[in-house]
Amino acid sequence: MIDPAVEFIDVVKTFGSGSTEVKALGGVSLRVLPGEFVALMGPSGCGKSTLLHLAGGLEEPSSGRVRVAGREVGDLDLTERAALRRQDVGYVFQRLNLLASLTALENVMLPLELEGVGGRAARAAAREALAAVGLAEQLDRYPDDFSGGQQQRIAIARAVVGERKLLLADEPTGALDTATGDAVIELLAALPARTGAAVVLVTHEPRFASWADRVVFMRDGVIVDQTASVAASPGATVPAGAAGSPVVPA
Repeated sequence: MIDPAVEFIDVVKTFGSGSTEVKALGGVSLRVLPGEFVALMGPSGCGKSTLLHLAGGLEEPSSGRVRVAGREVGDLDLTERAALRRQDVGYVFQRLNLLASLTALENVMLPLELEGVGGRAARAAAREALAAVGLAEQLDRYPDDFSGGQQQRIAIARAVVGERKLLLADEPTGALDTATGDAVIELLAALPARTGAAVVLVTHEPRFASWADRVVFMRDGVIVDQTASVAASPGATVPAGAAGSPVVPA
């Protein structure tokens, strides 16, 4: 049996305690398979980003279990979790977190170098990842020399370089114009078939969710519905209620 890229088993996550306690997740179970593109939708504060943080080992569940690439995240110490993020999990966020003092190529090489990959091999892998996102030239320029869309492509290349099994994207188009945002989502949607990695996208945009294989709707820290995308093509629409008003199953 193939291990899910990420699996949540009855996960509860609370912040604070006593009168200040807030339940971010209220018993979530979800499996995302290798090569699957899943979109998470729902109103702000419903727990979407918390799920991503748990998937990357940035947070621990209050109860329940989280598995990434067959490994129990709760069984890993801090060093092992950091290694999991470097080796298996890539992140693409609205804030790109590119290092301004490093060139585009050096930014993408960095995760490999932190894993001890030699300079020549890291450079070759970084060039390949950048070419795959449409940036094969001018790689010795610094992030500020690129447009917002190009910077997001650099961030995606950094997230997938190597053999990542899971890519987590949290509103990656929030700072981009419509055309550039569409191009970034199209690029993310192509990654599962090209690399075999799973992609989990948090978005408020139904047109972006329409690219996904499956759309998962959340509200108040729980999954209230999930469905196959109407069509993996631009301009398709997801079911009524997707944009902040999930359909509650009968």
